[in-house]
Amino acid sequence: MNKDIEKLYDLSGKVALVTGGTHGIGMAIGKMFAKAGAKLCVNDLSQERLDSCKKEYAKDGIDVFTLVFDVTKEEDVDKGISQIEKEVGVIDILVNNAGIIKRIPILEMPVKEFEQVIDVDLIAPLIVAKRVAPGMIERRNGKIINMCSMMSVYGRNGVSAYAAAKGGLKLLTENMTCEWAKYNLQINGIGPGYIATAQTAPIREGGHPFNDLVMTRTPAGRWGEPEDVGNAALFLASNASDFVNGHVLYVDGGILANFGYVKGENDL
Repeated sequence: MNKDIEKLYDLSGKVALVTGGTHGIGMAIGKMFAKAGAKLCVNDLSQERLDSCKKEYAKDGIDVFTLVFDVTKEEDVDKGISQIEKEVGVIDILVNNAGIIKRIPILEMPVKEFEQVIDVDLIAPLIVAKRVAPGMIERRNGKIINMCSMMSVYGRNGVSAYAAAKGGLKLLTENMTCEWAKYNLQINGIGPGYIATAQTAPIREGGHPFNDLVMTRTPAGRWGEPEDVGNAALFLASNASDFVNGHVLYVDGGILANFGYVKGENDL
């Protein structure tokens, strides 16, 4: 490969924080960054999950810096990131990946549970970004990637809090761009489609109605892999995206482009 192309995607010397990067999509992003040369940092609420993920990263020869802190608490975030700055270095790349979803109909959902989803999926990215952005602004360099969703742009039964949070996160991403792009920060989002993870395994079994829905309405004709999202994150974290700002990159196999697609009818 041409050395100039390799350099575009080289993250050597960069410090990357992937919140909640202990499994699934977050881990795929973390592995991609580390393989590109970044010093990888991952947080979680559970020390047990962090210990487990260290072993998983080690299988790929990756030494990951892990620490416990709660992304929804400003003091905890400040303490955790201060520790990263002291022991690893200043953060060059932030992926706001930590998130939760509660599948409860609106009329049955307690307000406190709605608020919890908003806190984790929308307020927490603001808290963490506010902590790292001043340093990025001072250095005139930084990448922030917010994990949005297809639900950033459309609704679905039973996920009102999640959709509200992700829709807000899309607009927050755009507003961060309006205020910070002039300091050479690139702030973008990723909107994963339906991804094959451990969490989606039960509904990917043959014959499950939701599996049939995904397979028939996704033009690519398959579930996405966590690595598909990791590839997109590498682009947004690299110098190749230096003029990409305020954008949500949907990694969805085309389902948003043609949500009414039925497998077979357009295959002639």
